[in-house]
Amino acid sequence: MNITCQHCQGQFRIPDEKVPKGQSFSLGCPKCKKKITVNAEQSGSAAPAAPPKGAQAPPQKGKTSKLMDEISSRGYDADDKPFDFLEEGARTALLCELDPVYKAKIKDALNSLGYLVTEPGAAREALKQMRFHVFDIIVLNEMFDTDEPENNHVLKFLSRMVISTRRKIFVALVSNNHRTMDNMAAFAKSVNITVNPSGIDDIDKILTRAIAENTLFYKIFMQAMEEAGRV
Repeated sequence: MNITCQHCQGQFRIPDEKVPKGQSFSLGCPKCKKKITVNAEQSGSAAPAAPPKGAQAPPQKGKTSKLMDEISSRGYDADDKPFDFLEEGARTALLCELDPVYKAKIKDALNSLGYLVTEPGAAREALKQMRFHVFDIIVLNEMFDTDEPENNHVLKFLSRMVISTRRKIFVALVSNNHRTMDNMAAFAKSVNITVNPSGIDDIDKILTRAIAENTLFYKIFMQAMEEAGRV
């Protein structure tokens, strides 16, 4: 049975044999630790029926959608958590870069800015970590574990997030196709900033400036939301 937490939108799976059929039950979310209530209708629901004979089969999902669905349907696994222990107030970063030179420079910059960094070697590993942890910053090469930028698994995973969670994550996209701090490109890609590899040597300065501007923007944005009574 697939379950989505109403509080943090985290998704996980519990074996069907452990679900009390036709009965409501509660359990703790492995991500945010808050109580999740599953009503009787959900727990007793049957698997989807097979399509009628002769009916047209639904279109097949692409590789990216299949991977995201596979990761989302996985049961809770403590090994998927990127950090065993975090002190209160610790800031975390997900670095999705396969070029060893770029990776080393970006990691050094993130460490100097006070972030604890995890470095997945493939999209599958990155998505597993993102299921159970909301990173403060994600630095992502648009060609990370993909042949086409449009099929970037991490970007697509981010696009599925609820907006309240997505706003908490600063996303920097490393791209050969865009200039550093190209606001129009960043908007089109639904990221906070673009970074051209030619600017990697100054990545610490670029991130410092962009994060400060983003923090100020959302401070003003949240004040406006509060005044409008929408938060």
